[in-house]
Amino acid sequence: MSKQLALKIDVDTYRGTREGVPRLVDALQRYQAQATFFFSLGPDHTGRAIKRVFRPGFLSKVSRTSVVEHYGIKTLLYGTLLPGPDIGRKCADILRSVRDAGFEVGIHCYDHIRWQDHVVQKGEAWTRRELQRAVDRYTEIFGEAPRAHAAAGWQTNRHALRQTQHLGFDYSSDTRGTHPFIPTWEAEIIACPQLPTTLPTLDELIGRDDITVDNVAQHLLGLTQTFPETGHVYTLHAELEGQKWLPIFEQLLQGWQAQGYELVSMRQYLQTLKAETLPLHEVVMREVDGRAGTLAVADEAA
Repeated sequence: MSKQLALKIDVDTYRGTREGVPRLVDALQRYQAQATFFFSLGPDHTGRAIKRVFRPGFLSKVSRTSVVEHYGIKTLLYGTLLPGPDIGRKCADILRSVRDAGFEVGIHCYDHIRWQDHVVQKGEAWTRRELQRAVDRYTEIFGEAPRAHAAAGWQTNRHALRQTQHLGFDYSSDTRGTHPFIPTWEAEIIACPQLPTTLPTLDELIGRDDITVDNVAQHLLGLTQTFPETGHVYTLHAELEGQKWLPIFEQLLQGWQAQGYELVSMRQYLQTLKAETLPLHEVVMREVDGRAGTLAVADEAA
C-alpha cells in the first residue's frame, strides 16, 4: 500500500456548507490534495443540540472550544428560535460544485442533530426512513444514487449498518479505529467495508494536555510521523477547518506532504484495499478521549 492519508470532510451545518466548503475546496486545490465531502442534506437544526448539556463530558468539551465563535449565534438558534434552513435545497449549487471540481461526495445525514442524538436508541423503521430521506435528497441533487456514507457524530445502530449493505454503498465511515475492517454487530456480518477515522480531531485535542491552537498541528504531525501499514483517515469539519481553523489545516497539509503522504479521497483509499483480506471487527459503543458520550468504535481486541 502506498503512503496514503485519506481526508474525510464532515459538513454539518448550513453555515459550514455556504462558507466552509468553498474555502476547503480552494485550500485542497492549492495543495493538490484530494478529499471526500460528506454532506448533511436536510434541515439545519443545530440549536436543538442544547439538550446535550445534560450528557457527561459535554460541558467540558464545549468549554475547550468556543461554540459561538465557530458556529455563530444564528446557527445555534436554528431549530429553536429560528427555523432551520434546508441545506440541500438552499445549497444544491454549492454541493454540485464540489463534485464538479473533482472531489468525491457522499452522505453524512439528512438531519444531523436528529441522527446524532437519536439513532442509537431507534429501531429499524426510523433508521431506514432517515437514511432513505438522505438517499432521496442526494439523488435529487446529484442525479445519481450515493455510493458512500459517514454517520453523523460516529453514531449508528445495527439497522443503519445493515442499510449500508442493503443500499449498496461501496464503503461507509461510521466508526473510529486503527484500520479498515468488515463490521459485525453481535456477530452478524455486514458486507460493507468500514473505513474508520484513525486520528483524533482538532476539537478533541485542543484544550487538553497543554494542546493549543498554536501547537495542535505539531501534535497531530507527531502522530503521523510513523506510517501505519494501512494508512490513516483524518476527519475534519467544514465548520472548524473550513473557517477559523483553516490555517491549522493548511499546516497539516504542508506537514503531511513533507512526511511523504499522498493526500487522497476515501474512494482512492478504498481502492488500495482488498475486501477479502479485511479483518472482521465487532462495532461497539465506547467513549473516545475528548468527545462527549459514546461513539461507534471497532473492537479490535475481540
